[in-house]
Amino acid sequence: MNIAETLDERGRKYGTYMGLATIAQDLKQVARSGANYHLLDPDMAESLDMIFNKVARIVNGCPFYRDSWHDIIGYAQLVDTRLEKME
Repeated sequence: MNIAETLDERGRKYGTYMGLATIAQDLKQVARSGANYHLLDPDMAESLDMIFNKVARIVNGCPFYRDSWHDIIGYAQLVDTRLEKME
């Protein structure tokens, strides 16, 4: 598959890239404005960024693409597993 075919496939699955990017950046900005955002560890901030990207893909594209939902669980699980080890 060449890059044009890949981008076309992603567009059908996730909607326009500009739409996805706008939603993801808006979600990230809201999170960064939170009073305690500065307390997040790097893995927490990155997991939230990735979750927001997946949420943007869901609401901008196909909400029935299970992999997006699965990825959200995975990013949250990475942080949860680390926090559990700290208890």
